[in-house]
Amino acid sequence: MILRKKTPKSPHLYPKGFACLFLCLHVSASCPQLCQCTDHTGVMVVYCSSRNLREIPKDIPKDTVFLKLDANKISQIPSNAFKNLTHLQELDLSKNTIETIDIAAFKGVAGGLRLLDLSNNHIRSLPKEALVKLKAKIRLSHNPWHCECTLQEVLWELKLDPESVNEITCQTAVQEEYIGKSLIRVLDSGTNFCNIHHKTTDVAMFITMFGWFAMVITYVGYYVRQNQEDAKRHLEYLKSLPSTQDEKPIHSVPGR
Repeated sequence: MILRKKTPKSPHLYPKGFACLFLCLHVSASCPQLCQCTDHTGVMVVYCSSRNLREIPKDIPKDTVFLKLDANKISQIPSNAFKNLTHLQELDLSKNTIETIDIAAFKGVAGGLRLLDLSNNHIRSLPKEALVKLKAKIRLSHNPWHCECTLQEVLWELKLDPESVNEITCQTAVQEEYIGKSLIRVLDSGTNFCNIHHKTTDVAMFITMFGWFAMVITYVGYYVRQNQEDAKRHLEYLKSLPSTQDEKPIHSVPGR
């Protein structure tokens, strides 16, 4: 029978085990409910896809680099929704029901964000201040866009994803002829929605001014006619009065 000498356990084994356990518990405790948080070699990835979420979770780990919130029922992005996520590089909000985006929705993530996916939502318009500071590549395809001057000005300031940029189409527009067409192709053709807006405003102002002018002319005409009729009635009244000469009595001359 061969006796084997027991190898003493390393004194550093237990501290490492406890450190790993503590780290795992820490990550698990800070992960939003219904989501999955995974740390890949120091890169935090948070998966919240297809979880029927109606709002953006508030307990997302601060060291999150990739955040997947696609295929949920999120309808609004409120102010400061991602303000503590200073390491965030990619944010996927596609396939939701987003309609409104607050001005300060992406405050705090502007510098490091590389990709923002807002495709396949219910967005009709965007506040310029919400996205103008972002340096990220942005996907905006498959939304019911209303094509007009404000949207045109917003798009000029953004770095759009070249692979999906032609899929940004006009569901409604200031002119019916652009409905259903690619917004970028419409703009590339030389159309300027801001000029259309100004022209529409000028026409409206002209119509308003013409209406006021017509009202003034009508009033002046009515006033003149009324004065003419009053003067005519007054003249007829004066003519109807008996003459003073006809009413003077005739005195006979007495005989001498």
